[in-house]
Amino acid sequence: MFRDRAEAEAYVASVCFKHGPPRLLGVELEWTVHHVEDPSRPLDARTLASALGKHAPPTLVPDSPQRPLPSGTPLTVEPGGQVEISTPPRESLTELIKTVAADIDHLRGLLEPARLRLGQHGADPFRPPRRMLQVPRYAAMEHAFAPLGPEGITMMCSTAGLQVCLDFGLAHDLPKRWAAVHALGPVLNALFANSPGVNGRRTDWASARMRSLYATDPVRTRPAAVCADPAAAWARRVLDAPVIAVRRPGSNWLPPHRLTFADWVAGGLDRPATSDDLDYHMTLQFPPVRPRGYVEVRYLDTPPHGRWLPPVVLMAALFGRPDTVDAVLAATETAANRWLSAARYGLDDPVLARAARDVVELGCAALPDTDLSVGQIDAISEELHRTLAEKTGGGRS
Repeated sequence: MFRDRAEAEAYVASVCFKHGPPRLLGVELEWTVHHVEDPSRPLDARTLASALGKHAPPTLVPDSPQRPLPSGTPLTVEPGGQVEISTPPRESLTELIKTVAADIDHLRGLLEPARLRLGQHGADPFRPPRRMLQVPRYAAMEHAFAPLGPEGITMMCSTAGLQVCLDFGLAHDLPKRWAAVHALGPVLNALFANSPGVNGRRTDWASARMRSLYATDPVRTRPAAVCADPAAAWARRVLDAPVIAVRRPGSNWLPPHRLTFADWVAGGLDRPATSDDLDYHMTLQFPPVRPRGYVEVRYLDTPPHGRWLPPVVLMAALFGRPDTVDAVLAATETAANRWLSAARYGLDDPVLARAARDVVELGCAALPDTDLSVGQIDAISEELHRTLAEKTGGGRS
């Protein structure tokens, strides 16, 4: 129980913003799933459950043991049948790369006998959004988002992303790292945009996925505040966000009336709000960057097959040293907050294109600070410049 709002806000700040030397890096990858013979054919829950077998999550198979992959990575399934791997964080970038590669190979091996394959875009270009998972959490989300338009169900069921998880770092570095990871958002979303349309719509958008996320529910999907005290600002936002799910026995988790979490703390429901309730409420916030004790970067589209490595390594390199973070802030100053332009135009936006060139050069210069081999550094640098050239229509600069 919380005695008052101030106590609840203090809890949010302490849980979401943890300090310490930056050591760990993690990756989460989502994919839409398709039938090999016909990617537009609807995906059946039974078929997916059979393919995943003992690795299926309880949301798909209620009595599943949900065995992790051999690396220790759990598999989860999103509302529309997207599959996700959440690789345990590693201190070594080399070890993280090996783990993610092994996880992807294992997942493909599970799907192949069922004639299923992973999608190659950050949004499903073939099928309309359809909720596969019939669980109270997703029913409550759909109910909350539906009055705002079709983007909520699209975000839930038709999009997939690459998430990079970074440590916050030492307390005195936290505001600067928080600002830099946000300023990078439009630039990297544009550089690695890979969702040109969803279900045949918005094919002229570079990242239809980001368009859907941005429009789902502004109070929980727009970027968080960048300020001198991001922990306090995030705590206020969380407490002011409407409650969209109240867990209880049965299938109906809809709140009995409209209220924010601050209202719940003040006695707005028939039972007190607990820290467990607040933890769950925080999982229903979906900004492009989410604090979870570490920084969860959520603005990258799922990349084409075999191209997940450059954005992950680039993020690791850019946040490896304080002076590189300073350079990132300088390079992205004019591009910060251009979220919708990035989603709409990608690097056709000249401001974003200039910033992307600077960021790629910064990242490549910082690659030797990682534990990658010389050969890996050369290959990643070449791939980053190739991506930049593809998206800008030019060569290296």
